Amino acid sequence: MITHIGNSFNLGATLHSNGVNFCVFSPNSTSVELLLFKNINDVNPIVIDLDPNENKSYNYWHVFVPGLKENQLYGYRVNGKYDPKRGFFFDSSKVLVDPYAKAIVGEYDREEASVFGKSNLKKCLKSAVIDDDKFDWGADAFPNHDLKSSVVYELHVSGFTKNENSGVDKSIRGTYKGLIEKIPYLKELGITAVELMPVFAFDPQDAPKGRVNYWGYSPINFFAVHSSYASEQTPQQIVDEFKAMVKAFHAANLEVYLDVVYNHTTENNGNENGPTLCLRGFANNSYYIMKEGEFLNFTGTGNTLNANHSVARRMIKDSLNYWVRKMRVDGFRFDLASVLSRDEDGQPLLNAPILWSIDSDPVLSRTKIIAEPWDAAGLYQVNNFSGDRWVVWNDKFRDVIRRFVKGDAGQVAEVMDKIMGSPNNLKMRHRLFTPEQSLNFVTCHDGFTMNDLVSYNIKHNLINGENNKDGHNNSHSWNCGVEGETNNKDIIKLRKKQIKNLFSILLLSQGTPMFTMGDEIQRTQNGNNNAYCQDNPLSWMDWSLLDKNKDIYQFVRNLIRIIKQFRIFTYDLHYFREKHDSLPYIKFHGVKLNKPDYEFSSRALAFEIIAPKYNEHVFVVMNMFWERLNFELPKDKIFKKIFDTANDFTMNEVYGDFNCPPRTVALFTEKSKVFRYPDPE
Repeated sequence: MITHIGNSFNLGATLHSNGVNFCVFSPNSTSVELLLFKNINDVNPIVIDLDPNENKSYNYWHVFVPGLKENQLYGYRVNGKYDPKRGFFFDSSKVLVDPYAKAIVGEYDREEASVFGKSNLKKCLKSAVIDDDKFDWGADAFPNHDLKSSVVYELHVSGFTKNENSGVDKSIRGTYKGLIEKIPYLKELGITAVELMPVFAFDPQDAPKGRVNYWGYSPINFFAVHSSYASEQTPQQIVDEFKAMVKAFHAANLEVYLDVVYNHTTENNGNENGPTLCLRGFANNSYYIMKEGEFLNFTGTGNTLNANHSVARRMIKDSLNYWVRKMRVDGFRFDLASVLSRDEDGQPLLNAPILWSIDSDPVLSRTKIIAEPWDAAGLYQVNNFSGDRWVVWNDKFRDVIRRFVKGDAGQVAEVMDKIMGSPNNLKMRHRLFTPEQSLNFVTCHDGFTMNDLVSYNIKHNLINGENNKDGHNNSHSWNCGVEGETNNKDIIKLRKKQIKNLFSILLLSQGTPMFTMGDEIQRTQNGNNNAYCQDNPLSWMDWSLLDKNKDIYQFVRNLIRIIKQFRIFTYDLHYFREKHDSLPYIKFHGVKLNKPDYEFSSRALAFEIIAPKYNEHVFVVMNMFWERLNFELPKDKIFKKIFDTANDFTMNEVYGDFNCPPRTVALFTEKSKVFRYPDPE
């Protein structure tokens, strides 16, 4: 086959009108083979040997192959020293995925990929050439919603429509195309953004034996979209289906965030027979944090990406730019983001280059960048992130609100802070931390669903195959009287009210609220708080619950509509604590006006938000005690009760005081203020 020397840029496979340029980074390899496959089952590929004198520029191997088109399948075999003590894991028997591949197809055997010297040619993953400019975006535009007015909905692309009762045609269940079918549901619910659990190509075999990796926190590379979530078959169609999904969300004025995993890969610990699929086979020492031949494990998975190495840092930036420029996503949630602040020896950096690079990148300037600000080794970087605009997953909000609603004592002062956007917990090093940068959540994929939070005291993870040792041990949950499912009407009623309490505090607090799929219809995982390996109805959205628990759905939908009517609930600065002539200010109360009860035994709090400039005045009562409490309201005003979680949306006038039922949240607005009552149906 006739080839040309090619260029050392761009990395990956770049399609031109007359062929494809291939380029990979591999500084210590002694030889590189490019394999060209006829189809997904081909085991006799064309082999192109790259000449180190002609096809290598510094650390980059490259070649141009005329005549190749989109959907061309390819891979690499790379030779070099195999010396694990020095961090070299070259294995010329392995077919490797291009780190910059835009599509990855085929099946492989993880065990074969983990044995040194054993060829995996007959069962290997294959990279594919993609035309990134082929898709017709038409008039697509980024919605670019302000975080202050955003409501984020976390979902699993496949699990959201995979159930038979999803109402989606069998041919597209569990796919990007299937997800498009559910946009009207999401729009009606009132959310403004979806946060998709991992869609980078990941390894479903990275799981306990007999199970699959369902969540997807096991990436193969950082550019290719996960192929099994597509209903289409060819690589180009797979990529275009994802783009069509994003385009459809944008047409509905909804943003798309991606949960991204730049802290590790599926290659795990190479010293313990982790597979050689991609980065390890090209430049293990560059891509992973090593010390004296050992993989440093700050992720709990066996390896840690060397994110502040110049090459890995550029790869992360190139990946983010690709997903914005070519796939047009609106934001990113960085899994175990504290890993990105570690240097090449694993030590935390005060000003990590990769974090500043992400923060200041002009391509990312309109995207949301959200940090899970801890890692598996205990590094907690909530107030120490490099950059000015990072949004932080607020786990303190989660724990405090769970404990308060559960009825734990000693939470009142912390709840006050969380209602105001956590000013005592979240402080930027460089500038004022605004409330919208607190991503508030009570539930996410990791842990109990909202229903299970009020239905189980302990986790029930035995089906995961890890003897119930996996998952969080202290979830601050309460089963309301009996463990798991029950026919007891009083317990069912209490659980529903507790769910409404959790949603109420989440949505009435300053910050950007997020909840996970199915919480609005009481989706359950039967007490499993770590269903990462359960690709079955246990983890999927159960659409039959929409009718069964319509009351919860309507409550959440109407509550979202309510908060969108008030400027004070989307205010982007902290409330003043003192009276102000125009800007919103907050006053905290207990059962008595102006007397919040800080006693350890207290389980009640009220607050009042007044904004003369916006002509808004609300009063919120939160009684998490198990008996009725009588709350004073300002006696010079007449209030309308918009809702309480004991009686839902039954509006009536309240004057002087409010006798609050036990375990109840209530919202009032001054009668003279403009307010449109939501549709009860």
